[in-house]
Amino acid sequence: CDENLVWESDEIETISSLFQGRVPQKPGKPNRERPLPLPLPHKIQPLRFPTPKNLIKNHPSCSSRQPVSNQIYKNPTFLITLAREIRTLNPEDNVSAVLDPWARFLRKGSLSLTVRELGHMGLPNRALHVFCWVQNQPHLFPDDRILASTVEILARAHELKMPFEMDKFITLASKNVYEAMVKGFIKGGNSRLAWKLLSVATEGKRMLDSGVYAKLISQLGKDPDRRMLVLPLLEELAEREELVLTQQDCTSVMKVCSKMGRFEIVEALYDWFKNRSGNNIPSVVMYTTVIHSRCLESKYRDAMAVVWEMEDSNCVLDLPAYRVLIKLFVGLNDVSRAARYFSKLKESGFRPSYGIYRDMIGVYTESGRLAKCKEIRHEAEMAGFKLEM
Repeated sequence: CDENLVWESDEIETISSLFQGRVPQKPGKPNRERPLPLPLPHKIQPLRFPTPKNLIKNHPSCSSRQPVSNQIYKNPTFLITLAREIRTLNPEDNVSAVLDPWARFLRKGSLSLTVRELGHMGLPNRALHVFCWVQNQPHLFPDDRILASTVEILARAHELKMPFEMDKFITLASKNVYEAMVKGFIKGGNSRLAWKLLSVATEGKRMLDSGVYAKLISQLGKDPDRRMLVLPLLEELAEREELVLTQQDCTSVMKVCSKMGRFEIVEALYDWFKNRSGNNIPSVVMYTTVIHSRCLESKYRDAMAVVWEMEDSNCVLDLPAYRVLIKLFVGLNDVSRAARYFSKLKESGFRPSYGIYRDMIGVYTESGRLAKCKEIRHEAEMAGFKLEM
């Protein structure tokens, strides 16, 4: 239909006049009356307060006038984009092809995020290439942040060789670099080497963050043969005057201690977390860990105290929490609570596991409610479980 389109003469003249600085009027009304001007806004609108300075400062038109380096050298989107462009390079291409055009806009520490992103992409060699490029930029190196990021990526990928002179390395390496190496070995599954590094640091009276010890304890706790290596790390944390742990790290240490039968440490960490400064409400995982620990110790009444505390906090339960609570109620032979939480589990959209079905059948059998026991068994079989009681 566009081929049959015909321009009128006045339309052609109007378009042509855009390049001449004028817009002609259509013929027929040469002396057209102009409409009256609209009232000025400040005459018809109420007075407004002046715009606050902070709003003016954050306005896009103001930020666009900032130097380019201030906009990109710490912009996560830009730094991650660099990593993606490096990923697309041919193996024989140098990372300088991507980085050189932006060199003057970067600052120390900028490319540490790019290095970490390359590590997430599974490109540790490219991360090392970026570090080598930074070493040749006087305004970007030396820099502990990119060194720490590179060391962690290489350690995680099993491409970092241990320094031969360990004592010299511990003396020269900064705290950030040393911790990065330990974290890299932990994430890479080399927990024994990470344990060795922490042991050497302890012997050298070197203080590392508590979170590093917690992460290694959690990793070692997954292997029953290595749990004995956890004890020196727990002793190291116990000797600290000030313990700094996130709730996740604290909970992971509590889980390991529960498996090892060190219930007193679980209780100590639970009390420490609740009593430290700030609004510290335990998560459902921490509550569940403490309840499970007390059940293992056969302290069912004490475990119920945590259940009431959890109910008062309006904590949203997950499937592992329901499993632990039902096991607790079975241990107390509390049929009504077990049945109530079994119903809540299904109302929340969860599917009971084999163990939960077995516990419910067991508690109904103990109470002599054989009809209910038969009903649960039928429900379990409909769900695909074959129960052998």
